[in-house]
Amino acid sequence: MTEPKRCGWDPWPSELMLRYHDEEWGSPHHDDDALFELLTLEGAQAGLSWNTILNKREGYRRAFKGFDIDKVARFGEKDVARLLADPGIVRNRLKIASAIANAQATIEARKEFGSFDAFIWSFVGGKPIRNKWKNIRELPAKTAESDAMSKALGKRGFRFVGSTICYAFMQATGMVNDHEVSCFRYKQV
Repeated sequence: MTEPKRCGWDPWPSELMLRYHDEEWGSPHHDDDALFELLTLEGAQAGLSWNTILNKREGYRRAFKGFDIDKVARFGEKDVARLLADPGIVRNRLKIASAIANAQATIEARKEFGSFDAFIWSFVGGKPIRNKWKNIRELPAKTAESDAMSKALGKRGFRFVGSTICYAFMQATGMVNDHEVSCFRYKQV
């Protein structure tokens, strides 16, 4: 059986990363908790590889109560201490504090827009931007849309939401389709 044509991320750092590409990356996400999860993971990834974060994803899901926004928003100092001692996640005080602050800001965004999904997808007009990259090296690190998202999130108290993190979040959540046009996933998402 021949392997399908994929984006040129070779060499693939892990089977986990390959599965993430083949099954999740670029697929539109609309569940508020799933969006919060990916925003948290993208923030945690700052300065690290995505492969590192994927390897810790189950640890994050356990530590952050399945990324239930309401539960994370209520985390206090005991939870921060617990998270700082948890080897299943990146133990960085600023990143942990940002996840809690972001949960609280997400609740406020839901009140204002009806859902976090409605707010976050407004930066792409509610539907995915379908780019037509021929080579993975063409992908930008940020765009006007990610700049606008970063600014709006920052204004609402979100942390670890620079434009580059926002663009990676947009890619992960399917707000932009950045699969190479020759990749089998391009037409699927």
